[in-house]
Amino acid sequence: MLVQVRDNNVDQALRVLKKKMQREGVFREMKQRKYYEKPSEKRVREQAEAVRRARKLARKKAQREGLLPKPPVARTGGPGKPGGRPGGPPRGGFGGPR
Repeated sequence: MLVQVRDNNVDQALRVLKKKMQREGVFREMKQRKYYEKPSEKRVREQAEAVRRARKLARKKAQREGLLPKPPVARTGGPGKPGGRPGGPPRGGFGGPR
């Protein structure tokens, strides 16, 4: 794996390297190889992964064809920020009237 460092910006090169390693599945494989996995366990895990991939592919295809509704968009943030509670202070915790 090769990452170029531009303008002595090592931090950015590290981020790019980590992203590439994540995409390649290096971290996941390192985690799996930390302990011995019996061949039977490996076979079961790989079959489960294949089923998960097939279901995900079928779900995406059904969404594209309009058979399933699109998944809801995750809202993040707080009051006053995009996706947060509209206006006002955060709920509870500041000792309001009882």
